[in-house]
Amino acid sequence: MRIPRRSRSVMIALAVASLAPACAVRPTGVPPPDPPAGTVAEPYVIGVQDLLRISVWQNEAATVDVPVRPDGKITVPLIGDVEARNQTTQQLQTVIAKRLAKHLVSPDVTVIVLQMNSRFVSVVGRVQQTTRVPMTQDLRIVEAIALAGGFDEFADTDNIRVVRRQPDGKEVQYPFDYDAYMEGRAPNTNFLLQSGDVIYVPD
Repeated sequence: MRIPRRSRSVMIALAVASLAPACAVRPTGVPPPDPPAGTVAEPYVIGVQDLLRISVWQNEAATVDVPVRPDGKITVPLIGDVEARNQTTQQLQTVIAKRLAKHLVSPDVTVIVLQMNSRFVSVVGRVQQTTRVPMTQDLRIVEAIALAGGFDEFADTDNIRVVRRQPDGKEVQYPFDYDAYMEGRAPNTNFLLQSGDVIYVPD
């Protein structure tokens, strides 16, 4: 999703401001490791702005594509508003099927996340497009920068920082040297990103 040009300077300013307190936190210097092979991914948790498809077998009237509103709810035909935020698709299917059972016989409900708009990383600074990159799949630093259009002519590609907010609210910075990685001098530094990460490319 491209951010309008007039909003670019505002987003950069906000991102830099958010980085300022973190500058006092010394970068770890060690990229976070990938999950061990065979690790089972946690079920996806639905968030605000996600786009969902609610399908009810053999009932087109109750089948609909709906966004998750800022209040965390969706509107489903026949039953009205349903809380979707912070639920897995399986949990939401169960809730909707239970409420639809008052109107339909043994409803068979399927919930699919069409767009994971609540999960994204931000790429700011000296890139072609300051942007939020949706995390529709595993995403690494180099891929996220490419999706932002790559660097502009003033980018300091040796001193990229990835800022990540920890569960306790503190921020940690991970340095990333793009040139060293691309030249094979810094293997295993192009680590997996997490939703909410901010990639900052300085000049």
